Amino acid sequence: MTPDGLRFGAFTLDPVNRRLTRDGAPVEISARYLDALILMVERPGQLVTKDQFLDQVWRGIPVTDEALTQCIRTLRKQLGDTAGRPTYIETVPKHGYRFIAPVAAVAQPASNGPPVAQAAPGPADDAWDAKRTLLLGGAGVLGGGLAGVIGGLIYGLIAVSHPLAPGMGSGSILLVLVWLTTLVALMGGAAVGLGMAATGLGRRAPSPWIILGGAIGGMMVGGAVKLLGIDAFNLLVGRSPGDITGGMEGFILGGAIGLGLWLGTRGRDPLPLRRCMITAGVAAALAGMAIPLFGGRLMGGSLDLLAKTFPESQLQLGMIGNWFGETGFGPIAQSVTGGLEGLLFAPCVVGAMILARRGMRAD
Repeated sequence: MTPDGLRFGAFTLDPVNRRLTRDGAPVEISARYLDALILMVERPGQLVTKDQFLDQVWRGIPVTDEALTQCIRTLRKQLGDTAGRPTYIETVPKHGYRFIAPVAAVAQPASNGPPVAQAAPGPADDAWDAKRTLLLGGAGVLGGGLAGVIGGLIYGLIAVSHPLAPGMGSGSILLVLVWLTTLVALMGGAAVGLGMAATGLGRRAPSPWIILGGAIGGMMVGGAVKLLGIDAFNLLVGRSPGDITGGMEGFILGGAIGLGLWLGTRGRDPLPLRRCMITAGVAAALAGMAIPLFGGRLMGGSLDLLAKTFPESQLQLGMIGNWFGETGFGPIAQSVTGGLEGLLFAPCVVGAMILARRGMRAD
């Protein structure tokens, strides 16, 4: 018969009501990690193998060894335990883990208090949290910035590969393009990242709402970039480049990133980094290729439009079209560069956010 409670040290574990307390105070712990603790505490002194964890805690869902390692790390932190000098959980290298503390069966008094850990995702995992949202959004900023630096270097190297006017240094052009693309990518990473974080990426099982979150975030930053860009050029030189990248492009690209990320997360906990980066990259690449077909422009198309608006500009990207048999930066060149931009931007943003999410769950 299963006891009402299992006591070890200052802790009491109630497997039936799924509650862990320390000296009577609730201890917050996620549902899956609570399952792992129950599995070990109900077998004190016995080896619990990795296969047993996978079968009874993850219930056949394929996960990496890092998922189990992170689970044990979190449990040790909650119990005040350490791997080097364990009091509760001992590592059996290459085999599994063993609960080594003495366990005593106790009777639990009735309690009307709400359980801390439920079979359904608990508050620590599924409630909206402003701090977690901001941290994940910040990770999106870093990922976007990395994509911007790489993209700026690529466009910059292409731009300086043709003869420049006297007095115009290739280093200056390269620096300006890196700065410009990085600024736009930072804004995009912030908006798309915050949009997805606010609509569920911080939760245990991200919902399809992250698609809408990414789309709205992308639309907002795209509209802001277009508005500020047009106003800035009108103010400084008296004319604007016109139809540069804007809200429509941001909506499509942000939604594609959210869709790809959601497809990569389905049925997986923790989120698989490589799979999510691939699915988000593919979805964003397809969106980036499709946007020019509907008259939109991403970064490459906007830079080319700027160069055409100001003929004296030293920025020349027409050679990309030449690679595809086009005269100038034509629709094929725009579609290809748009796809490559999506393929670069999405994995950087998604990868940074997943790594940040793993770090927060391990704390």
